Amino acid sequence: MLHRHTRAACAAAAATGALVLAGLSGTASAGTTASGTTGAARSGASAPSAAETLRTADTSAAVLHAMQRDLGIDRQQAERRLSNEAAAGATAGRLRNALGADFAGAWVHGADSGTLTVATTDAADVAAIEARGAVPAVVEHSLASLDAAKARLDRAAAHRNTTDTPVWYVDVRTNTLVIQAVRPDAARSLLSAAGVAPSLAKVVKSAERPRPLYDLRGGDAYYINGNTRCSIGFPITRGTQQGFASAGHCGRAGSSTTGSNQVAQGTFQASVFPGNDMSWVAANSNWTATPYVNQSGQNLQVTGSTVAAVGSSVCRSGSTTGWHCGTVQQLNSSVTYQEGTVSGVTRTSVCAEPGDSGGSFISGSQAQGVTSGGTGDCTSGGTTYFQPINPILSSYGLTLKTTTDNPGPGDPGPGNPGGTWAAGTVYQAGDTVTYGGATYRCLQAHQAQPGWEPPNVPALWQRA
Repeated sequence: MLHRHTRAACAAAAATGALVLAGLSGTASAGTTASGTTGAARSGASAPSAAETLRTADTSAAVLHAMQRDLGIDRQQAERRLSNEAAAGATAGRLRNALGADFAGAWVHGADSGTLTVATTDAADVAAIEARGAVPAVVEHSLASLDAAKARLDRAAAHRNTTDTPVWYVDVRTNTLVIQAVRPDAARSLLSAAGVAPSLAKVVKSAERPRPLYDLRGGDAYYINGNTRCSIGFPITRGTQQGFASAGHCGRAGSSTTGSNQVAQGTFQASVFPGNDMSWVAANSNWTATPYVNQSGQNLQVTGSTVAAVGSSVCRSGSTTGWHCGTVQQLNSSVTYQEGTVSGVTRTSVCAEPGDSGGSFISGSQAQGVTSGGTGDCTSGGTTYFQPINPILSSYGLTLKTTTDNPGPGDPGPGNPGGTWAAGTVYQAGDTVTYGGATYRCLQAHQAQPGWEPPNVPALWQRA
């Protein structure tokens, strides 16, 4: 899942040994103190907005340009879109907690993502949804029931040939479990084997046959065992060890890597593919992980890993095609490649081509995941799937680089007055922690970091 290095970046890497990743530019948030707590939190002033927490104003001109080109919007719409999506994620998180078992998903839409729709199975929830400024949708199936049905499909697929049913996912906008099938009868057979009621599912005939996006051509990026090429995703640390997260199909544990400058770089420490599509590489002492991804020679900063909602804008960097943008279509998708089925990936409208595998997916300045595979190309358009970054971080005990001095996993962060919250931990929506004698519930999935202590970031935590 390595993102691309441009020639300028290659020269810099050769000189400094830095792992420069493709991402977003950023400076320290206004009002953030050296201790990592916000001035607003310490002085009693108003808490930071969701956009301020996720630093959408720091999005680079290069990413805004790519959004304009690929989404057909102007710069002002791109800037408003990122701000609206940040706010929508926080609102959807609060409503998810409030609606409980009735919650059936949320999504944004409009050129500037100005409308948030929240679905519920209970009409009595409509007033609560409207009170938060969202549009209510009353539907038949809860998100939990659709996710459970998809999990049954995943289990059934592990014992079947799913070549003719290569993709399935929960589509919150249609409140169904969608199966894309080359042969519809194959989809019906899979549903029967999984014990999933036909009323939960929608079969869509499709000729798509997704494939992993790596190749054997030369060029920028990094190389595995001297031949296969992938694109760097996001630099990480594990304790004092530096390295990067990547796609599992790019290499197996023990495989060696060299940088785009052909300098020895590191070794794959762990890899899973199929099933998931995740791995990580430990770099040697000549390479230093940085909080950046590379865009045409610019250092673009990654500031966190808050998960983007369905409908949100998302951009990808890869060593073959560079920057391209689109939207998040579905979370928690499953896709079958020739090598087997990968579950838990996110489906997007972003294009990609061979060699882009492992590259960075970013929404605003928030890391989303690493390129897995897809269909189509960047001439005619396509569909691309990414392995979310947070499961990679939590599975391998990695910490995403967002500053030059990130703490390792389990670090409680500066000035922590006590509790279970800890920087470096990946929290899912609905998780609860204690901090300073109070209990908080997570609104949006993310990896915690200093400055994101629960009382400081109401976009991410709600006091229980």
